[in-house]
Amino acid sequence: MQITGQTKIVGIIGAPIEHSRSPQIHNAAIAALGLDYVYVPFHVQPDNLGAAIEGFKAANVVGINVTIPHKQNVITYLDEISREATLIGAVNTLIFKDGAISGENTDAPGFLQAMQEEGLDVPEGGTAVVIGAGGSARAIVVALALAGVQTICITNRTVSRAVALATDLSGKTGVSIYGLSNAVGTSQLIVNTASTSMDVSYPLLIDPEWLEPQSIVYDIVYTPPETRLLRAAAEKGCHTIGGLGMLVHQGAIAFEKWTGVNPPVESMRQALQGAFDQK
Repeated sequence: MQITGQTKIVGIIGAPIEHSRSPQIHNAAIAALGLDYVYVPFHVQPDNLGAAIEGFKAANVVGINVTIPHKQNVITYLDEISREATLIGAVNTLIFKDGAISGENTDAPGFLQAMQEEGLDVPEGGTAVVIGAGGSARAIVVALALAGVQTICITNRTVSRAVALATDLSGKTGVSIYGLSNAVGTSQLIVNTASTSMDVSYPLLIDPEWLEPQSIVYDIVYTPPETRLLRAAAEKGCHTIGGLGMLVHQGAIAFEKWTGVNPPVESMRQALQGAFDQK
């Protein structure tokens, strides 16, 4: 990669930022396509967020990914925000164009594209269960609601958080969203967003015996590639999907928004897998 005065800059901000695999993913895509771009990680502390955004704008940076702890606070500095990002209440992709900054959240469409890659669709008009009630769960519930799922049930270790999330998004999307409702056995899709699925010291938030073979079980946790939930679901005959695909596709969507070029998803996947293998 040769950087010149014409090289366009994209990157990611966070604190910490050392753990991010986004530079490997995006720079692999840039190299595969031969584009004159470079993707750079920037360690930005919360107190410096506004100055960093203004600096990117002044320096003609093309786009920035946003990770913890800035996904909510960065909204203050935006001129436009997508419907998905508004509903989710968080932004993970910034686009700098014509003096304006727009914000998007690619987690929701990345989640859906990873399903489509497996030849699967969300159960439009059907029922889905989402495990967890944090920021990732919010993104998944929004994705499912906008994709046409009729009923979404949220289960969480802290019941009040599930109820609060269901109440908030039900009102904003017009979809029937419930906390506390155990619909695992009658749902076409079960999605886990809780990181406890990779910790053997915690019990799973659903009993695998509730699973039916016709269900799709999707765990967005990507470490390990086969979580305890996915292993149990496979034993029950369910179609299972891991979280690596969502991680790749949310990055690919941002890449296309910045460059206007269809990204080489397989190159991005290989780079991500290689980054995990080196850990």
